[in-house]
Amino acid sequence: MAEPSAPPVAAPVQPAPEQGVRLGILAPFHYRNFRFQWPADVAASWAYEMETIVLGWYVLVETQSVYLLTAFAAIQYIGTLFSPMFGVMGHRIGNKRLLCGMRGLYAVLAIVMTALTVTGELTPLYVFICTTMLGLVRPSDQVLRYALIGETMPASYMLPAASISRTTQDSARIMGALLGAGLVAAFGMGSVYVVVASFYALSFMLTLRVQGVRREAAELDQSSPWRDLKEGVAYSWTTPQILAVMWLALLVNLTAYPITHGLLPYVAKDVLHTNQTGLGYLSAGFAVGAVIGAIAINHLSRVILPARCMVIFCAGWYVALLMFSHMGGLAPAVAAMVFTGCMQSLGMVAMSALLLRTASGPLRSRVMGLRMLMIYGLPIGLMAAGPLITLLGFHATVWLYCVSGIALTAYIAWRWRTHLWHRDAPANRR
Repeated sequence: MAEPSAPPVAAPVQPAPEQGVRLGILAPFHYRNFRFQWPADVAASWAYEMETIVLGWYVLVETQSVYLLTAFAAIQYIGTLFSPMFGVMGHRIGNKRLLCGMRGLYAVLAIVMTALTVTGELTPLYVFICTTMLGLVRPSDQVLRYALIGETMPASYMLPAASISRTTQDSARIMGALLGAGLVAAFGMGSVYVVVASFYALSFMLTLRVQGVRREAAELDQSSPWRDLKEGVAYSWTTPQILAVMWLALLVNLTAYPITHGLLPYVAKDVLHTNQTGLGYLSAGFAVGAVIGAIAINHLSRVILPARCMVIFCAGWYVALLMFSHMGGLAPAVAAMVFTGCMQSLGMVAMSALLLRTASGPLRSRVMGLRMLMIYGLPIGLMAAGPLITLLGFHATVWLYCVSGIALTAYIAWRWRTHLWHRDAPANRR
């Protein structure tokens, strides 16, 4: 009979905050790794959002096609099919090493796009090629950043750390949208890509400073990547609260995210009749609300019930989207986007914290990889939205997505009510 696998050898444990010291919402920054990981994530997220805003507008203007716009948005997420294997490889070679390699690739692709833009050779075809290469890797970035948090932070700090980590994406939608739109208007796309490449390079260098968990070679030799993946799938399928989260994550990616992630250029141009600056305001409004939500859930992390919070605010997200779809001017639409972003952040941060706290340590990166696989609902929802908007119109499509989303969210809450709603359920531990 084979001997049990050796446990992972963790990086040196850092001291906990001193007794009596109240660090509040900034408590995770007491840990050295988080002080390097958070700005690295910020830089990568800012660069990515700048790219997305600028290239989405470029594709829509150059092609005049909502179909190609939704296709451009969808291919950014094709790599979600490989997210489970990224989680497995992060467990085997180290989440930090894999994340460094990915962020190095982002920088290389940004340099290529800079060269094409500066030389005047950029075309929609090149945009789709580079976006496809980025889309094969980029969706797994969140898998690894959350897995690193799970490795380096104690359980009691995971909800505050997850909420602060969430602000990296939300602040990126503010600064990436406004800075990207402003630089394009003032200096052109070439200047934007110089900044994008610089941010990616900075992210790579900061990620190098994070101390990830190291594993013994003997431990990894006893299993194959496919066996590791199979264990992660079996664990997720047989753990009720995790299975419920997977279904809810798939649902919101299929029916909620497409409206604010991918279709926003169409809403700005053809529904609200505004320009690229207006698009930046809409994207920034969503991000401002998301930052507010992340700060709120961080502040209330000691009293909220994560699973209940996840269900309630995911349902509220759909209500906010319905409100947004009926705003007749830019200013009220931006206000509605602030509310939408707040609902989305409250639901998604609670979801991430629930997974980090309830998933078994050795399986955490694999569970997060499977969670990111649910993002594949987003490209499906985007590709379906194009024909539906042409056939039914924008408002009818939003109603179809949101009403079905609310109904299915209620069903998930009822189906797993013992594990998601009861106060003493593991998913509701503070």
